[in-house]
Amino acid sequence: MNKVLQSAQEAVALIPDGATIMMGGFGLCGIPENLIKALHERGTKNLTVISNNAGIDDFGIGILLRSRQVKKMIASYVGENKEFERQFIAGELEVDLVPQGTLAERIRAGGAGIGGFFTPTGFGTKVAEDKETRVIDGRSYVFEQPLHAHFAFVKAWRGDRKGNLVYHRTARNFNPMMATAAKVTIAEVEELVEPGEIDADAVVTPGIFVQYILQGTGYEKRIEKRTVRSA
Repeated sequence: MNKVLQSAQEAVALIPDGATIMMGGFGLCGIPENLIKALHERGTKNLTVISNNAGIDDFGIGILLRSRQVKKMIASYVGENKEFERQFIAGELEVDLVPQGTLAERIRAGGAGIGGFFTPTGFGTKVAEDKETRVIDGRSYVFEQPLHAHFAFVKAWRGDRKGNLVYHRTARNFNPMMATAAKVTIAEVEELVEPGEIDADAVVTPGIFVQYILQGTGYEKRIEKRTVRSA
């Protein structure tokens, strides 16, 4: 199987309206910039997006929200996006807010084939409404189900033509677990190399989890919130 795609545009042509997509990243670190931009340009709509955060108003997932291509967000931290806030309050966007650690574990469980897990996080709050609860060793827990997706958009530093991926430091974040939890994983990388050029011991996401790979271009790598000290 030839996993290499020539462009992000070719990749997003695979995505139908109504798809559920996991998108890697933490804040603006390690996000699949090229794939998000291409998806925005293509106009694919009625998407359910699973991501730790919702980008900012003019970058990342924020541009999909602004163009009303997203019908539902499953996320943890959404505080940097005013358009997200507006749509949420107006009832124009379905939102499932999930505690960050729970979100990570639900995705990991989806990739590992685990049918769910009990966690104390969220017990006694709205997070636990309509969910099974249980007392284990005297402590109250809430049952959480795994998360799956039709597609995963992940961003890595280096990848080879077989789909083996290496991430750069904190840009690793949610990407590896999302690569395991979708039916089709599309990876964009800064450096695309030949098989054998990546030390096998350095591989984080094995190629078996990646169906398609492409070399990204023009990465902005923005800072989510710049804070400077006055002179």
